[in-house]
Amino acid sequence: MRKIYATGKRKSSIAKVWLQPGSGQIKVNNLSLDAWLGGLEAKKKRVLQPLVLTEQLSLVDITVQVLGGGFSGQADAVRHGISKALNSYDEAFRAILKPAGLLTRDSRVVERKKYGRRKARRSPQFSKR
Repeated sequence: MRKIYATGKRKSSIAKVWLQPGSGQIKVNNLSLDAWLGGLEAKKKRVLQPLVLTEQLSLVDITVQVLGGGFSGQADAVRHGISKALNSYDEAFRAILKPAGLLTRDSRVVERKKYGRRKARRSPQFSKR
């Protein structure tokens, strides 16, 4: 079967995901998942969540190119991309992925800094005297 392509996004991270039938190999930026995320076990679980829910962990090979942001945003972008690719791979997975909220793009991003403020909402220290 052909490769299936999907794009996942989170914060400022963008993940390009290619999915094809295989033996369960996952490559992220030409590294294995363990080498890419190191000891961040909770983030590994988040990345593998759509594969575990659809029971495709050892049945598909996944190649990912991810850029922008930090580990948390990148991990969630990869998860979103894998979910979208699985949905394209088999439409029956939609009934599993949609209720778990894995097909919805998490649109939360950092609020912009405003002038006259230190950050988005933090105002300068006030001195009465």
